Amino acid sequence: MSSPLRVAVLISGTGSNLKSLLDARDAGRLDLDFVRVISNRANAPGLAHARAANIPWSVIDKASAGDVGQDRVVGDTLAADAPDLVLLSGYMRILGAELVDRFEGRMINQHPSLLPKYKGLHTYQRALDAGDSEHGASVHFVTSELDGGPVIAQVRIGVQADDDATSLAARLRPLEHRLLEEVMALFTQRRVTMDGEGVRVDDRNIDQPLQWTPEGWQA
Repeated sequence: MSSPLRVAVLISGTGSNLKSLLDARDAGRLDLDFVRVISNRANAPGLAHARAANIPWSVIDKASAGDVGQDRVVGDTLAADAPDLVLLSGYMRILGAELVDRFEGRMINQHPSLLPKYKGLHTYQRALDAGDSEHGASVHFVTSELDGGPVIAQVRIGVQADDDATSLAARLRPLEHRLLEEVMALFTQRRVTMDGEGVRVDDRNIDQPLQWTPEGWQA
C-alpha cells in the first residue's frame, strides 16, 4: 500500500477547495497528508480550516519575507515540508519562474475556465461576453507561463440564457470541488505525472485533458 500523498496548499481567500479536500480525506475518500497551508494574506478566511484541522500554516507576504523575497521564502518553507504535491487553490499571486521550476512536475493549479481559454481573471464574465455555450474548470500543472501548463483534467457546464457571472460561478463551484477531488485521487494512486511531452496518465501521454462529469471519467 502506498503512503499518503503529502500535500501543501497555497491559498489567498476562503479556502473552499481546501475544505472540500479535508472533508474528502476525513470521509476516507482521499489518502492525503496535509503538510502545510500557506497564504499571502494574513486575513484569508481559509486559514481557519488549517487551524481547525491542526495543519501547520504560514502567512508569507511581502512584508514578512523582507529582502529575501516572497518566492524564496515560500520555496524554502515548502522544501522543508517535502510535499509530494503543491496545490495552488485560489492563490492570487503570480509565482516567479525560479519557484515554479523548483517544484516542476509537483505543482498544480485549478482555474475556472476551459484552458487554454481565458487565462487570468474574470473568466466567467469573459465567457459570457464571448457568447460561449459552455464554461468550465481545469486542473493543470504549473509552469512559468501564467495558466499555461499542461492541462490534466476539466469539467464542463452549459451556459444558460439567464446566467450572469455570479450564477455561472455558483453552478460551477460544486463541480470544481468534485473535479479537484477526482484529480487528487489520481495523484494519491500515483497515476499522473508530467514530462517534457505533457501529461502522462497510467504511463501514457494524453493528447487531450481528461474529461470528468458527475457520472465519472469520460472515455
